[in-house]
Amino acid sequence: MIDYHSMKIFLFLFRIYQWVIAAPILLVLTIITALVTMIGTYFNKNWWAYYPPRLWARCWCVLLGVKVVFKGRENIDKKTSYVFVANHQGAFDIFSIYGYLNHDFKWMMRKGLANIPLIGVACQRAGHIMVDTRSAHGLKETIEQAEKQLQNGTSLVVFPEGRRTDTGKMGEFKPGAFKLAVEFNLPVVPITIDGSYRVMPRSTFNVTPGTITLTIHEPILPTEEGHNISELSQQSRRIIESSL
Repeated sequence: MIDYHSMKIFLFLFRIYQWVIAAPILLVLTIITALVTMIGTYFNKNWWAYYPPRLWARCWCVLLGVKVVFKGRENIDKKTSYVFVANHQGAFDIFSIYGYLNHDFKWMMRKGLANIPLIGVACQRAGHIMVDTRSAHGLKETIEQAEKQLQNGTSLVVFPEGRRTDTGKMGEFKPGAFKLAVEFNLPVVPITIDGSYRVMPRSTFNVTPGTITLTIHEPILPTEEGHNISELSQQSRRIIESSL
């Protein structure tokens, strides 16, 4: 067992490492990955939109001492398109899913993120779905984007809460992801993320090394009558919460 004093010393030394060594390396890697993605997608969109960011996400986890454990990978088929829905505990939700899901997918993200220098353009070039829910026209654009992407095994990953939790507990689910699942009659796969809040909660930029466990649950298949948005949202939330 590591005593409290030893843990404080470890975290102090880790903070120095995080900001003096890891942060500059990861900043450079982020810029390089964005540039490589922007350029590479002009030649082979699918490959360059997926593999460089996947490696980038794994570097974040490895360099900052975060181990990612996946359970239930046998529940999904790489050739099938899904709508993955996950709880949102912290920033490392993105790195753990991006780096270790091992399934081609696009993020569903707020349109405002497209304004981030380099990264926003790279996300657009990679085909991630930018969401503007302020109007019916914005929702129509989202559906049109998704229709182009969600085929041939390419899936969608969404955090239905819309933002990282402040307390570690799940918030209410917004309907956007489930509307898309209904629109395209796709299976919904709940993913439980556990441990990300301890690694890096919303309230800090400091990372605490640890383990994040992601549990892929069995797909919720559409019935002959199709999905019901409200029931689908509630069922997904209950399944995710069952593994926390």
